[in-house]
Amino acid sequence: MEKSGARGDSGGAMRFSTRAGLDGDKNDKNDDRFPASGSKKYLDHDSDSSDDGSSGNSSADEDEQSWISWFCSLKGNEFFCEVDEEYIQDDFNLSGLSSMVPYYDYALDLILDVESPNDDMLTEQQHELVESAAEMLYGLIHARYILTSRGMVAMLEKYKQCHFGRCPRVYCNNHPCLPVGTSDVFRTATVKIFCPKCEDIYFPRSKYQGNIDGAYYGTTFPHLFLMTYGYLKPQRCATNYVPRIFGFKIREKQLLAESTKSGGPGGRSAGGAEAKEGGKADNAGA
Repeated sequence: MEKSGARGDSGGAMRFSTRAGLDGDKNDKNDDRFPASGSKKYLDHDSDSSDDGSSGNSSADEDEQSWISWFCSLKGNEFFCEVDEEYIQDDFNLSGLSSMVPYYDYALDLILDVESPNDDMLTEQQHELVESAAEMLYGLIHARYILTSRGMVAMLEKYKQCHFGRCPRVYCNNHPCLPVGTSDVFRTATVKIFCPKCEDIYFPRSKYQGNIDGAYYGTTFPHLFLMTYGYLKPQRCATNYVPRIFGFKIREKQLLAESTKSGGPGGRSAGGAEAKEGGKADNAGA
């Protein structure tokens, strides 16, 4: 498989809103996050290099990125950490994923930069499906990896650099957040960010990050992370916004009392009560 060409054309298949890519959807092929086809996708070399042809080729080979590094460097993939290839090569860590991901073997070879012997037998459309499957497989592996000690160390560095964003709540004072899924089931919900200070979840600010599947992080990660690194858990924010009118607090009991007197929801008017009592007396006299 020519990985450099296939990767550039994959689009944002792992995005929650375009997961139909596994069924042949190509709507994201023009995503500006991906270089145009025919250009070098994974070579990080200086275009103004004055070296001769042979030295240029050797330096290009040395600077070639792995699929994992390339994928994590894409715009919108800041929530992902780089999973160790040793972890991926251990079949025990991938238990059960082969039945969830189409083109599993091809996708795994692509992630590990292994040339597949049957690559030439695939059509162009199948190559795109393999690329989409590779992104899906990596996301599911990522959800397991970040629960390990090595995975948490990698996520710790990203947390310290606020790669996951900050809490939008005013009283949390821009506290760093952690990614979390509201479900462990694939294609159920998109990823959210969890604030350790107010212990609530929010939508990511980036439209790219907001379309990532929540199953790529799971429901456990942020809470296990804060238990592991207890010194990072802040004191819960006790300050809440208090509505006021002309400087006076609005009390719920007062609103309920006013509603009851006026015959609003949850209450009954005095005239209605008197009429009902009068009706009961007439029936008793009869």
